[in-house]
Amino acid sequence: MTTPRAALEQVWAAAGGEPAALERVTLTGADPLLPTDVRIGTAAAAVIAATGLAATEVWRRRTGRAQSVAVDLRAAVAAFRSERYLRVDDGPPPDARSPLFGFYPTGDGRWVQIHANLPHHAAGHVGFLGCEATRESMAAAVARWKGQDLEDALNGAGLPAGLVRTRDEWLAHPHARAVAALPLLEILRLGDSPPEPCGDGARPLAGVRVLDLTRVIAGPECGRTLASHGADVLLVTSPHLPNLPSLVIDLGLGKLAATLDLRRAEDAERLRGLVAGADVFCQSYRPGALAGRGFAPEDVARLRPGIVYVTLSAYGHAGPWRARRGFETLIQSVSGFAHEQGAGAGLERPQHLPAQVVDHAAGYLAACGALLALERRAREGGSYLVRVSLAQTGRWVDALGRVRGRGVADQTRADVGDLLAACDSPFGRLTHVVPAARLSETPACWARPAVPLGTHAPAWPA
Repeated sequence: MTTPRAALEQVWAAAGGEPAALERVTLTGADPLLPTDVRIGTAAAAVIAATGLAATEVWRRRTGRAQSVAVDLRAAVAAFRSERYLRVDDGPPPDARSPLFGFYPTGDGRWVQIHANLPHHAAGHVGFLGCEATRESMAAAVARWKGQDLEDALNGAGLPAGLVRTRDEWLAHPHARAVAALPLLEILRLGDSPPEPCGDGARPLAGVRVLDLTRVIAGPECGRTLASHGADVLLVTSPHLPNLPSLVIDLGLGKLAATLDLRRAEDAERLRGLVAGADVFCQSYRPGALAGRGFAPEDVARLRPGIVYVTLSAYGHAGPWRARRGFETLIQSVSGFAHEQGAGAGLERPQHLPAQVVDHAAGYLAACGALLALERRAREGGSYLVRVSLAQTGRWVDALGRVRGRGVADQTRADVGDLLAACDSPFGRLTHVVPAARLSETPACWARPAVPLGTHAPAWPA
């Protein structure tokens, strides 16, 4: 069983951080904090503390001044459930999961998770299964399949779904074995360039420009975290790609928001112009998806020597599933978490964990990698590739061990009232979770409210 401090040490070593810097971190609290045996608080505190410490290393590189970092596990868990606590004008949560999303029993006694939160995925599943867009009709269609056959068929059609496996089944799977050979995260040198300072201003990333080409949770968490330390983060989405409204708001804190359609030559050229002025390029499309548009890591490093290219994927860059579409809840399903959570609660069906721990953890790991790559660029120059995946992150979370948490009450919004703040935005009055990392000299905060997609021109602020 891994303590929060030991988990932090694992993350910091994987990221290549200076070991002596860990002396400046204080962690408080302990699992369990949620009704699960999975050590969600430990994972959350470790990656949030590592990212905060990386921000202080950027600051120390530029100013010569060190500062301390404090993270409490309760605040870290609230940050990992931030989308649950978001409110607009004190109303109900902005949206909920699609009724088609979830677990379905198959004809051979297994369970399959259908990921149907985005409209085109829901329509794709309905079309493939030949059913009506109701849960009852989809359940009847799924029941005619064997679990493994359905997982293979849906993913073969480009539709996100996963067979619910036990932990032992996953560990024996060829893709799990491929993931086990990978590190938690990678920071790889892409090419040479002169050293560059890490920003210029009163916050660690003031003056640093980040292009954020991500959606849903993990990738946007990376950009939101960099924004909390002062970076100018420009979210670039395409008008034809769907998004979930509550996540646009919650994970858009601190960001500018523009739209470009990379299918159009002129918009691709505009993105190249933005790359030329960027310090960080973060994307969460499937491995290779942007290469055909001319934005592979090597392409971007040629466009902008000194860039830090961050890539997040579902299943990683190695193994038979490397090109498969995936989401955090599917990682929970295929890797044993959902089976364990359901069985541990005495249910005859799988159940997701009470936080999207893999998504949020991967986002913080990506931000930590970006920060340390920027610090390394300031020290020795170079362009860098930061590589993170949900599958690799999930493997690390699983390896942290278990704690007896089934009897713990769920963390309600009232329980985290002291961890919420409010701001005005074009959406209305937002109430949101504050950053969990407490830096002694440069407190993390979001200087910009969340805005609707496409609010800003695709240009860097003056």
